[in-house]
Amino acid sequence: MTLSPYTYVTVSMRPDQPSRFSVAFCSAELRVHAWLGESGKPCFDLGTSDASVTVSTAGPVTDQDLTVARDIFNAAARYLADCERLHSEQSAQTTAGEAA
Repeated sequence: MTLSPYTYVTVSMRPDQPSRFSVAFCSAELRVHAWLGESGKPCFDLGTSDASVTVSTAGPVTDQDLTVARDIFNAAARYLADCERLHSEQSAQTTAGEAA
């Protein structure tokens, strides 16, 4: 079963609480881009034609910026490993189904 790609953008605003924005990309058509901005700040962007999210430093790179960058890297590595494992399992199921 193949689902159509989609993007959810949600905004939650409540009195006396900070606003919360959430973006969910469920698409293989996701674009990923990293670059140095005009001021030399590192930037990282995830996006589709519907929405995008950009992560950058607020100024000079701090220890916390390095922690966030490592967290993004580790989360992306985990996402890759999960995708590879599931793809392999799905391919094996398809092959087994065709052989039956």
